[in-house]
Amino acid sequence: MRTAPVRGPSAPPEPEPEPPPAGRVVSWLGALGPIAVGYAVFQALVGLLPDALYGDTARYSLALVSGLGTGLCAWLAGALMRARAAAGDAAGTLDGVPAQRGSGTAGQGGGAGPLTGLSAATYETLAARLTVFDDPLRGRLSGWPHALDEQATPVRPTATGTAYGLHTVLELGVPDGRLRASDLVETLWRLRLPDGGWAARSQGAVPRPEVTALVLGALARAGADPQRLAVEAEQCADRFRHEVEPAGLEMTHVVTTVLRGLLRAAPGTDALPRLRDALVDGAVTDPARQHRRCWGARLAPIGGRPIVPSPVHTAQAVVALDRAARVLGEDANARATRQDGIRWLLACPGPSHDGCEDLESGHESVRRPHPVDASRHEVLSVRHFSAAWVMRALLTPGARETAADEALDAAWHEMLAGAAAAVWRRQSDGIWTWDGDDLAHPLWMTYQGLSALRAHAVWMYQPGD
Repeated sequence: MRTAPVRGPSAPPEPEPEPPPAGRVVSWLGALGPIAVGYAVFQALVGLLPDALYGDTARYSLALVSGLGTGLCAWLAGALMRARAAAGDAAGTLDGVPAQRGSGTAGQGGGAGPLTGLSAATYETLAARLTVFDDPLRGRLSGWPHALDEQATPVRPTATGTAYGLHTVLELGVPDGRLRASDLVETLWRLRLPDGGWAARSQGAVPRPEVTALVLGALARAGADPQRLAVEAEQCADRFRHEVEPAGLEMTHVVTTVLRGLLRAAPGTDALPRLRDALVDGAVTDPARQHRRCWGARLAPIGGRPIVPSPVHTAQAVVALDRAARVLGEDANARATRQDGIRWLLACPGPSHDGCEDLESGHESVRRPHPVDASRHEVLSVRHFSAAWVMRALLTPGARETAADEALDAAWHEMLAGAAAAVWRRQSDGIWTWDGDDLAHPLWMTYQGLSALRAHAVWMYQPGD
């Protein structure tokens, strides 16, 4: 077993350059400017105010107050302009996120962007934290547990952690032999349950559709045997029916996860149109945002309680429906519902999108009857990186088309920039952190943050500029 600290390497901060002599002169004159403006106003009012205005004391006092106020306003205006100029010179970044390059700026500076260093640090940490575990029943397992900061010894790789790790490795590419996709693929097959499918560590020996679909999606992306994938995908789809899995079919997170995984692993399976239609039918309207259709945590109300609109679940549904449209096509109702979800996301009322409520991460619980003891429930805690999901939804081809066709480009750019800044701030040295939890570095969060930023970088790339 091999483990190492979670954090990857970080470069020391570069010292700020000294301003040139001309810049120091301008700064000195800028500092004196408000004083000069204030004195000019004072002198002008002393000359203009009538002598009969309650005597010289009142006249001079009024002129002095007016001069000070004008000088203060001039100083504040200058400070604002200097701050904006400094922000514009900060290597084209917004809270550390590379800004879109305009015409004529590509290639200037000759240095790599911050995403390059972040990706390298992520890879180094994954390689250092890779665990090799000899299981007496399943053989050698090479992968990761659920989180990168698990300290128990020995650490046994899990299906969820290894699937997200494989996704991350494929996202980064494989620059050397320390992380081999083939070893991770073999480990996932060895973690398969005896009757087929996969389950989370807390779910025991019963396969669960959302975990199975996650693993199948990672295996398909890595180029696993299509026939073997098709068999597992059909079993997953057969188990994901109301008579077998009623709880999962009522949860937006579960349905979208299964839909995305099966679209990758078995795009021809008959279950896909059924799941797509269930997702479309589960949309609700939100009076607070022009009655746009959106999604909540559930696709069907429970106990008479209304479904509360949720940004992260709306984003998950938009991503799943966009991918389904590319594979299955879509009718007018599915298209209108998907586009409404995009409009709903762009109608976020937050004044500053990098810190608005729509991007706040959250969690939910998936409750199922215990497979052995009917008096108990199996509870799976699910956490959502909302900012990353909103980024992924806005970067879908359908979202870009909707924004362009309906003159929503400004709102789209603003929301995307805010989400990107929020995603960037949650990482350090290429590893994302979930605050307030014992396992603060879940692999799923690093994958989602990294993949969202890389998709954003691909969208920003403008060859020929």
